[in-house]
Amino acid sequence: MAPAPSSRPRSATHVSMTRKGGRPMSDPISATPDARYQGFATVADTGPRGMIMVRGEPATLAKAAKTAGPDMPKARAVTGKGDVSLAWMSPDEILVLCDYAAAPALADKIEKALGAEHSLVAVVSDARSVFRVEGDKADQVLRKLTPADMDALGQGEMRRTRIAQTAGGIWSPAPGVYEVMCFRSVGQYVFDLLANAAKSGSELA
Repeated sequence: MAPAPSSRPRSATHVSMTRKGGRPMSDPISATPDARYQGFATVADTGPRGMIMVRGEPATLAKAAKTAGPDMPKARAVTGKGDVSLAWMSPDEILVLCDYAAAPALADKIEKALGAEHSLVAVVSDARSVFRVEGDKADQVLRKLTPADMDALGQGEMRRTRIAQTAGGIWSPAPGVYEVMCFRSVGQYVFDLLANAAKSGSELA
């Protein structure tokens, strides 16, 4: 004879996993969490950043930009409005920068606005790392590592270039401040390069 079903309610079991340091496993985390170095310039991991790659014809990119908010950037420029920025990456590509949590919904909004137009909209937030280099001589850190003409890199401009042996992007959101983007897989390598180049006593002048 089968036992009578219990009248007591079943209890729900919730398992929560945490990383070392107390972060829940579901929280976004960069390749070099909390990394920071203080030399003659400060180098710091900016944390997870929302990024959406949009590719298409110029008219398609203009429509995507209008949907995201900021003005469509001209060649090598970065534009911004509120918490969203747009970076020109090539004649057929722009990069949308936003809050990490907002990226999926914004990507969906852009994709719906583009409809059947031939395009690619992809959230690439977890595939990138971003570091901030800041200080009166912050440009010297990058002069040691990139062939880009730092004298010609104005505020609000983007350069796709190389950081030593890997590809990267550099832009200047404010005077004395540079942000360096690279693939997440080489995040530790790029942070170490920047920190080494920022060592006190190694200034170029």
